[in-house]
Amino acid sequence: SSGINAEWPLRPGPLSIMSHSTYNIQWNEAQNHIKELLEYEAGTDTQKPETDRVSAFQTAAVIYIKYIQVFRKLEECYYQIVHPQKRIVLKHVLDGTMGRLLELKNEMVNLEFSEYHFFDDVLSDMKLTPADIEIPVPRYFTQDNEKDIKDRMKLMAETLAKYRLDETSDKKEEIKMSLEEAIKIIQVHERARQGCLRAKFMREIRAQEEREKMLSLQGASTMDPDVASTIIQKVWKGYSQRNKTLKLREEELIFIGMQPNTDAQVHHKDSPVSKVNKREEERVLIQAQHEREYQDALVNIKEKIREAEGPDIKENMQDQIRQWFIETRDATGKFPDYPSDDEGGSGAIFKTKNGEGGEEGGEEGGKKKGKKGKKKKGEKKEKKKKGKKKGGKDKGAGGGEDDDGFKMVPSMFIPGIEEASMTYEEIWKQRDETENFQQKYDAELIKELKRGEVESEIRVQVDDLMRQELKNLKAALQKDMGKKGGKGSAKKKGGKKKDKKGGKKGKKEKDLTPDRTIESLYEELVKEGILVQFPKVKISDYLGEYSYLGTTLRQANIEPMPSLSDVRRVVTEYGILPMGSQTVHETAPHVKSIMIAGPHGTGKRMLVNALCSELGANLMDLSAENICGKYPGKAGLTMLLHLVMKVGKLLQPTVVYIGNAEKTFVKKVAKNDVTDPKRLKKELPKIIKKMTPEDRIVFVGTSLTPWDADVKSLCQCYQKIVLIPRPDYASRYLLFKELITRHGGRLAPTLDLSSLAKISDGYTPGHVLTAVKHVLTERRIQQLQRKPLTAAEFVTPLARIDPIYKEEEEQFKAFYDKTTMGKKRAQLLKGEEE
Repeated sequence: SSGINAEWPLRPGPLSIMSHSTYNIQWNEAQNHIKELLEYEAGTDTQKPETDRVSAFQTAAVIYIKYIQVFRKLEECYYQIVHPQKRIVLKHVLDGTMGRLLELKNEMVNLEFSEYHFFDDVLSDMKLTPADIEIPVPRYFTQDNEKDIKDRMKLMAETLAKYRLDETSDKKEEIKMSLEEAIKIIQVHERARQGCLRAKFMREIRAQEEREKMLSLQGASTMDPDVASTIIQKVWKGYSQRNKTLKLREEELIFIGMQPNTDAQVHHKDSPVSKVNKREEERVLIQAQHEREYQDALVNIKEKIREAEGPDIKENMQDQIRQWFIETRDATGKFPDYPSDDEGGSGAIFKTKNGEGGEEGGEEGGKKKGKKGKKKKGEKKEKKKKGKKKGGKDKGAGGGEDDDGFKMVPSMFIPGIEEASMTYEEIWKQRDETENFQQKYDAELIKELKRGEVESEIRVQVDDLMRQELKNLKAALQKDMGKKGGKGSAKKKGGKKKDKKGGKKGKKEKDLTPDRTIESLYEELVKEGILVQFPKVKISDYLGEYSYLGTTLRQANIEPMPSLSDVRRVVTEYGILPMGSQTVHETAPHVKSIMIAGPHGTGKRMLVNALCSELGANLMDLSAENICGKYPGKAGLTMLLHLVMKVGKLLQPTVVYIGNAEKTFVKKVAKNDVTDPKRLKKELPKIIKKMTPEDRIVFVGTSLTPWDADVKSLCQCYQKIVLIPRPDYASRYLLFKELITRHGGRLAPTLDLSSLAKISDGYTPGHVLTAVKHVLTERRIQQLQRKPLTAAEFVTPLARIDPIYKEEEEQFKAFYDKTTMGKKRAQLLKGEEE
């Protein structure tokens, strides 16, 4: 249905010790596929709108998946290519691809009215696996800002140490004990230790006595030595061969991916994985070194160009401008007005001179263009109005087809991708780099870049000189001709321009802390516990398996619950990708706030921590429990929000966390609740509304019982609502497998993970983690060699925990159906049934 080749072979290659040329080839492949995608997208503009919503979604999904594959390739190239000038172009392409991904995500949401999408049928057609469309987080988000992040962490650690030292010492002094009590406790533990040793010693003595008694009863051996040795050989050979066979079977299963490799050598320093990681780290260090050399070269080469070519450039410019003076005087009988700096100075002269029809023709062309432009804008407005009239019924009916059908909105990122791709084609694709084996900067490209900068700087100086010269020439001409005036025309022009620029300015918010440094504001927020530390977690640590039956269930008119993998993808798309790049954030669909709702233990706070870790962001906690008693009164609240937004904007990206987000909009506050949960009810929506795309700040709320809140107010505040379900069978299987391995366990044949995943239905990732930690104690890990793990060991700790029952999950579904997106989805399904 998409019109693009579905069997597009663009699988990201496995991490390996690859050479510079390998990454160049990989970049070239990605660029070729970008070219194919751009050609296809250009063709869709001339095509008729798609009337079938499902076909329109399929088309968008295929393009989306192909952009993900390109994005994976480019991210790996940007992370490992060490050439500083190539990385500049690569970053433009990478940001453009990332932005286009987010635009396509927005298109799919508007088509399906759902935050979650199921691609199992598309993946099957394209012969891809879910791993091939996993969205990676670009490592440059933290790598490029590593120094700033470390400085912030250092300042936070110092502030915490400064203000929390007394608190910790007070806590230690709270535990009081008399000397007699301390001696008694020591005596009890010492006697217990001696008793254990004595019992062990006596057990060994009794065992020795038993062995001696058995030997005395048996008497001397009467077996022939040859027969005895034959029996020993037979038993040993059988044992040895069975072990070899088992080992070969295990190796085969590991090789084909049917069994995990539990060998300690996998993570050994000489293992292939360790070598790859080490090599990648070395390439990152080389990148930094080459970047420093490149930055130094930019300054040095510019100075050399200024010294060597500056005088000639200046002289040529003056000659050309004087020639223009003479030509204009001969043509019009008077000297021209010199363009102001706002108009481009002498640069504007040569642009007009090279244009068709001379100066007057250029002005006329501009006017005509302007009129045409206005006409086009007017036509667009008329079209939009017509579209609204036609599409009004469609929106109200929830998914009915209009006359025009479905067509993708023009992309804001495609022009940037095309420009970066053109730069690649012109400069890097066919460039001979045989002499640049180490992939250092290219001096010729720097000269081309800096020559233009030097010309611009010299042009400013030349403009000042030539304005004075023109003024003198005009004065001399007026004197000769005996005429007055004619001096103020240029000034009047300049004055008018300035008047236009200095129009009405936007209303600026009052700065409540104009005299304070950002360090002091940061320190205050840390001291008050608003700016908090968070554990370093990757989004990939949020474990969850892909849902393979989503499309099948939808075709059977059953609305599927998303998997944990879908939750991870949505948080990446709404929170991490747009916040990581300023360019993308300013142009992509702007997500200001997200609410993550789900049962206890589903990893809501972990997702917030992962969001901060992947971005290297600040985490500010505005939960009702945290701000209770801090900054009291209306003035205090205003100051608190001012500090949060000011520090958040100056040290972006920033994540503002609100735990138990439903309490802010709760219908009725509990009598025993002293936290004043409705404190932010009026101010929070106002602040979120004022945020602009330039502010890389996102508000993230978490909720256990979202149905307690007024749903309308909640949806007005939180732009995106992400619902986390109970883990399905596949996710539970993956959770047990990964968590057992990470906590020192071994996956032996005696451990039936399939049965364990089956009986643990209703348990969340938090519950699974609790059970794994309970079983895998330090002592149990030491016994694994002789006593492998069994599924029965995990049943007891799980039985002590209350699972998430179906009724609670139904409550979350009922809540989501009341949200804006839930209502749109319900209307769409109703329209399809009709």
